[in-house]
Formats: sequence, structure tokens, C-alpha cells
Amino acid sequence: MKADAALQQWLEHLDQERRAAPRTLESYGFSVRRYLRFLTAHRGEALDLKALSTITPAEIRAWLAHLRQGDAPLSPRSLSQALSAVRTFHRFLDRRLETPNPALAIVRGPRVKPSAPRPVTEDQALGLLAEPGLDPDQADWEAARDQAVLTLLYGCGLRISEALSLRRRDAPLGDTLRILGKGNKVRMVPVLPQVIAAVEAYLADLPLVLMPDEALFRARRGGPLSPRHVQATVQSLRGRLGLPDTATPHALRHSFATHLLGAGADLRAIQELLGHASLSTTQKYTQVDAAALLGAYAKAHPHA
Repeated sequence: MKADAALQQWLEHLDQERRAAPRTLESYGFSVRRYLRFLTAHRGEALDLKALSTITPAEIRAWLAHLRQGDAPLSPRSLSQALSAVRTFHRFLDRRLETPNPALAIVRGPRVKPSAPRPVTEDQALGLLAEPGLDPDQADWEAARDQAVLTLLYGCGLRISEALSLRRRDAPLGDTLRILGKGNKVRMVPVLPQVIAAVEAYLADLPLVLMPDEALFRARRGGPLSPRHVQATVQSLRGRLGLPDTATPHALRHSFATHLLGAGADLRAIQELLGHASLSTTQKYTQVDAAALLGAYAKAHPHA
């Protein structure tokens, strides 16, 4: 089997079995294609499964050096992500195509300093939720739709893809919402009355009749709402509200977790609500909360 055919099988596995997000598929595919192109040029011949099993640590380090020193050098974080994609690809070759390669276990990626999530404040979050209703250029149902989507992100801690995956049959919302998240992992999320009200207001204004299996949130021309629209909406809103570039749709999910933690919520409970596989991922929010406490101390203590 040629390397390109193995790559295609892996991407289909990620898409159909692992239910990877479209952006993840795009990123992983780009990284591994670049990896295979480099090795093909490096060895001067087309790659097949046998060749992939003989890739050496020196060749992998040469590939990383190429990425670090090229016309558009990658940052340590991007290098780490590219190496992670290649590791995942080789695990697939080992488990599904009986093509192991121990070289990946020897190569260490660059050290990456973990970054803390960058949430918005409570006032900023509420401003983002209220602002769509103040836009005179929007139809009432479109403003109600944008408010409902953003309220789901902040009120339930959903990812954009999770909010947009809701079907018409899911509404009106109940006290809990069943979410199918990353890695095909199911979690139950409590739904606040404000979230229920926002979705009901959108449905009351929606000029379309939807079938139960159709996407709940619709674009102006009637098709399913795209993640890009949500991102562009928040970009426009933060410009009108004078918020920093870090005020993104995903920042509302960060804010959901950070504000719960600041109010005394248990870290394990927040992990379950967010659908994190590892507690270490959720622990990043303690850095944000500690920073907020230190900031308040610095402002309020007479000797600070």
C-alpha cells in the first residue's frame, strides 16, 4: 500500500469512527501530508508501508528542523501539534495496518509552555449576549438566533460545533441536554431557564418550518448555520463593544468554566460539564481564577 492510500484510510477513520471535527481533520491531514512530502523528497522515492516502518528518529528530527527553519518557521506549539498528528498517524499504521515504527517513541517534541484560557468577564459575556438584539440591520429572528447560540455557549459551556449540532427535535429544551462531544463522548449538561427562554424566543420568530432531524439553527437563506457565521458575529460584536481580540465564541465556553470555578464549583463537576477526558485540561482554569484573585488583591490591599 502506498503512503497516500494509508493517509486516506486514516483520515476516513478519524472522520467516521473517531468523529473528529472538520478543523481537526484539516489540520491533521495538512501536517501529515507535509511530513510525507518531506520524507519522499528526503529519500528520493515514493513511500509505501514498508518505508513508513523504517523511518528513523534522525529523519523525524530532520523534518522538525525543516519546519522550524523554513520560509514560514513554525512556533514550538505548532511543531508540537504537527508531531502529535504524525504520532497519531503512525499509531493507526501500527494498529490497523500492521506497520509499527518505534522511532516515534524516541523523538521528543519541543517544550511548550501551557497557556491559560482567556475568558471574558461576566459583564463582557452578558454584553455579548445582549448586543445582537440591538442591531437594527438584523431581522428579528436572526438576532434571536444569534442570542440563542451565544447563550448556549456561555450558559451550557458548549463548543460551537456542539451548539450547531442540535436538531429541531431537541427543542424546546428540557432541564438537561444530551451532548455528543469530541471522541464520540456523550455528556449531560444542565440547562438554565435563561437558555431555554433564548431558544424559545428564536423558535417563536423563526420564519421556517423545520423537520425533526434538521439543524435547529438556520442561516439567512435557510441552510444550516455555519461555525464561521458565529465567529464573524462575535468578531463584529466585540468591535462594537470595544472588547479585545481574545473575546471569541470559545472564550464564552472558557468563561462558563471560569465563572463556575470562581463561584465555588467543584473541579471534577466542571470537567464533566465541559466533557474533558482529562482533569489536567480542566485544571488550567484554576490558573485563571488564581490570577483573578491576585488581581483583586493588588487592587484592594492597602500595601499591595
